[in-house]
Amino acid sequence: MSSSLTPQAAPQRFGASLGRGLLAALVTLWSGASASGALAQCYPIAQAPAQLLPAAYRVAALEPGSVRLSFLGHSSFLIETPDGASAITDFAGLRGPGLPDIVTMNNAPSSHYTDFPDPKIAHVLRGWGTDGSVALHDITYLDLHVRNVPTNVREFGGARMNGNSIFVFEIADLCIAHLGHLHHTLTDVHLGELGQIDVLLVPADGSYTMAQELMVEVIEQIRPALVIPMHYFSAFTLTRFLDLMRERYEVVIKEEPTIILSRATLPYRQVLVLPGG
Repeated sequence: MSSSLTPQAAPQRFGASLGRGLLAALVTLWSGASASGALAQCYPIAQAPAQLLPAAYRVAALEPGSVRLSFLGHSSFLIETPDGASAITDFAGLRGPGLPDIVTMNNAPSSHYTDFPDPKIAHVLRGWGTDGSVALHDITYLDLHVRNVPTNVREFGGARMNGNSIFVFEIADLCIAHLGHLHHTLTDVHLGELGQIDVLLVPADGSYTMAQELMVEVIEQIRPALVIPMHYFSAFTLTRFLDLMRERYEVVIKEEPTIILSRATLPYRQVLVLPGG
């Protein structure tokens, strides 16, 4: 099944595509047994040197090798690390007590970003460039590494190149990818840049982003261990998405919006529904 928006127009900023077979071989070579609390290795095509940054503030303590993920609603998640780093995805304004160290944003609709983030936020990462440029982010803050993979978005009259970013958060031997406002399936270039993804945060609305069948195709392209749906607007929409996924993944519905993940406890091929979507 093909998408109506041509992802081939995305820039090949990391050179030639790395085949999925080679990518799998690289992942196989990785033992997955790095030190507790170490940054995950997602094996993108190119790993730019990370920028080391000072601490901002410390959140509630976590065990080494774990990450706390909290669904804030719509397409926003709070990610917290053992060393006290925190990030909020698709940040459209302050949510909850305190300020995160990092916020990521996409501007397909205004509910996914703000033009006025609090100046105390250390790092504001916009998923789109200006004047035709491409957003490029690759930072390390304490034990959290954040990078992005640009994709395109639909607009009246055509497509806006590089208007969305998939943000990848590497922490505690886990790679968490937030698809943002994704509008098309992925090329081999995108998949090579993403690398091996453990947890995938997926817009499941089926209309504003892309058809649910195409989103399932994206999930099969990435093959994460855990899928968490977001950006759905009714129980009917969520149920339809879960029905499409049941043959491929176990479906689990959680009563609390927060989960603590680690390499040792990561489920295999599970869709986890957190309340608040």
